[in-house]
Amino acid sequence: MKKPGFIKKWASRLHLWLGMTVGLLVFIISITGALYVFKDEVQDLLRKDAIFHHEQDIRNKTPLPVHMLKAAVQAQCKEKYNVQWVDIPIDKKRSYQFVYYKTNPEGWNYFRELVIYKTAYVNPFTGRVIAVFDEKNGFFNIVKFIHWSFLLHSSWGKYLTGIPVLIFLVMLITGIILWWPKNKKARKQRLWFRWKNVKAWRRKNYDLHNISGFYALSFAFIIALTGLFYAFPFVGSAVYFAFSGGKTSLPDFSGIVTTAPDSVRNTTTADKICAQVEALYPTAFSYSLVLDNEQKERTGFTVYVRQLSYSYHIMHQLIFDANSGRLLRNYNYREKNLGEKAIDANYDVHVGAILGLPTKILAFIVSSICASLPVTGFLIWYGRRRKKHPRATVSKAT
Repeated sequence: MKKPGFIKKWASRLHLWLGMTVGLLVFIISITGALYVFKDEVQDLLRKDAIFHHEQDIRNKTPLPVHMLKAAVQAQCKEKYNVQWVDIPIDKKRSYQFVYYKTNPEGWNYFRELVIYKTAYVNPFTGRVIAVFDEKNGFFNIVKFIHWSFLLHSSWGKYLTGIPVLIFLVMLITGIILWWPKNKKARKQRLWFRWKNVKAWRRKNYDLHNISGFYALSFAFIIALTGLFYAFPFVGSAVYFAFSGGKTSLPDFSGIVTTAPDSVRNTTTADKICAQVEALYPTAFSYSLVLDNEQKERTGFTVYVRQLSYSYHIMHQLIFDANSGRLLRNYNYREKNLGEKAIDANYDVHVGAILGLPTKILAFIVSSICASLPVTGFLIWYGRRRKKHPRATVSKAT
């Protein structure tokens, strides 16, 4: 049987080697994660004059047909690309958001891969474009893709962030092994800061690393694990398997197809779909319609309804006949099994939006602590190294 000292010795070495290997990458991933947490709150504040169109007496007015709004956006924005989709709020006091989005699979980095990503905020009653925001070059989208792929191609750059996060999970495990106190007296020292008679910076830095790391550990583990979901498909499969009670595949709606002839499809089809969505989900926050789509296959037309304003985990899925606009399937969130709900909640858990502002604050604090750990960890190593070789340090200084 291995002695506790032996285990701690090797945990210490592994913790150090891994930290030196990926510490800088973990710092970048964590600090960008912390910066991204309050993206919605900051953007809503900065864009408040565009989010609400301030049209008067809207109870007696009807939004313009979707095809007319799309044409108005194209005419005013004069982009060479077509509008890809529109986010439609249930609350008609809010502007519609028409999105230009196009990618280039051959681009090797973020700026070459993402050709265009712009959002046009539009008054749905007049078709006037209130404001256009360049999301591609916006602060938060760049932060997001530094976090996602270090601004490299998203399909393979995600592994360059995923692997350090995977190593970070191992470091969390070795960290708790190293933190674990030998006795009751040592436990008190490692549960809270006791700096009344402490002046040495090395001791304070050591406490910062150990105590803050201990309290953040469980939440950091969850954030890291939900982040791995996007880098490694097997993580999502494992989560679904565990929460669904052993199921291995999500529900398949590929058999629900468009049956009406193409001749039935016209400019009012999208509006028929909108009317049905809003009648079924009057208390939802918004829903999205893909606009730049050619019906090359007889697949159904899928609409995702976002129930809450602050998170995405409660989503309803509706499938329509793409030509006639007839509702073929209404897959309400309540029908989903626990595995599907766990998959839907992954993003909101990762960014802290699952319960709104309180969990966002928690995610920000934990991400900030995770960013500090490589820094305080490096200073612990540097302080010990300097303490071991004081003469070399002095001679270099002179």
